[in-house]
Amino acid sequence: MKFHVLALGTALCVAACAAPSQRIAMGLERYGLDAQRSQCVGDRLQRNLSLGQLMQLGDAAKAYRRDDTTPGQLTVSDLIWVAGEIKDPKVPLEVGKAAAGCGVIG
Repeated sequence: MKFHVLALGTALCVAACAAPSQRIAMGLERYGLDAQRSQCVGDRLQRNLSLGQLMQLGDAAKAYRRDDTTPGQLTVSDLIWVAGEIKDPKVPLEVGKAAAGCGVIG
């Protein structure tokens, strides 16, 4: 399953009017992930990562898109790689756990 990098960046930008889990879910849905799995990923990431970690993940996704030769798509492997670029080992761990636990990794 592929995700657009923009979805991750948009999804992880936290606004005062929506909970991070809702923003993540809406972004993932816009790019093809069904509502149930999108909400599952959003809920898990919000529960297990701090707001600062979520913002770092969004920033890393934006940077990845800038340097990507095919910036339109992001696979689950790419998503985990992007998370691994953050100097906090909890971020890639939680992204991988959320993807696996929500059935995103097939």
